[in-house]
Amino acid sequence: MNETKVYDLIIVGGGPAGLTSYLYAQRGLLNTLLVEKNFLGGQVVLTDQIENYPGFPEGISGFELIEKMVKQVEKLGLNLVQKEVVKIEKIENQNLIFKIWFSDGTYTLSYAVILALGASPKRLGIPGEKEFIGKGVSFCATCDGPFFKDEVIAVVGGGDSALKEALTLTKFVKKVFLIHRRDKFRAEPYLQKLVLQNPKIEILWNSTVEAIEGNQKVEKIKVLNKLTGEKIFLEVAGIFIFIGYEPNTFWLKGLVEVDPEGFILTDKAMQTSQQGVFACGDCVSKPFRQIIIACGEGALAALSAKEYIAHVKTS
Repeated sequence: MNETKVYDLIIVGGGPAGLTSYLYAQRGLLNTLLVEKNFLGGQVVLTDQIENYPGFPEGISGFELIEKMVKQVEKLGLNLVQKEVVKIEKIENQNLIFKIWFSDGTYTLSYAVILALGASPKRLGIPGEKEFIGKGVSFCATCDGPFFKDEVIAVVGGGDSALKEALTLTKFVKKVFLIHRRDKFRAEPYLQKLVLQNPKIEILWNSTVEAIEGNQKVEKIKVLNKLTGEKIFLEVAGIFIFIGYEPNTFWLKGLVEVDPEGFILTDKAMQTSQQGVFACGDCVSKPFRQIIIACGEGALAALSAKEYIAHVKTS
């Protein structure tokens, strides 16, 4: 799609942040293209139940929430391309226009870009993890939980995601070993209360998983108690890993400044170090990552981009 026409705005990423950016861009009458290489919604689609998004007192599944967001943007006209962006470069001598390259070798042009790239689950990096992905190693309780009905499984992590997914898994499994490397959780107090009260969950504090073993599928894991040095094997049918996320920013290669972990640095208007490039959602450097925060940033990024585009076009 080597296009000579120039879009006002291109949004890369179709999760909650990207969809909200698109909604605000369309309402601002910007000529906008949304680019998403996979499915709309990102990680949120895989969330079983969301109970802290305003307006849904009974909670709502991630799939349903994204379905509503997509319907809302479709009412304004959804201009979507399902391609992977591999490079963005600024054409300095053409009124500060950006060239957005796709993995198929084609490109398109825009005055501004919003990066709503999201993040991917971190891995433990231990023996057996890679080999058993899809064979007992999982990063999604909603997707794979039903396959472990009445089994014993392990969950690794101590944040909101780990505790939420452990609770989700108790709907299916016989027992959950919740393994955390520290002596207290980082998750919100309400989730901690639910986990501590759940009879199906046994917590292993100050512990790490050293290896995943099995024959064709996961059968046991090796766990180290960091305080005592004791090593034990737990017989489990699966291990669900929720130890945080890595930003999907590896391909930016100097386009914008990032923090030591690769998350994009922005100012209060979601402007990056590169004029005309804005960022929002889980790919941004910040202390908290929540759906509602991503949506707020998406709106702010679009409003800031609209001001920038108006300035560029009149200068």
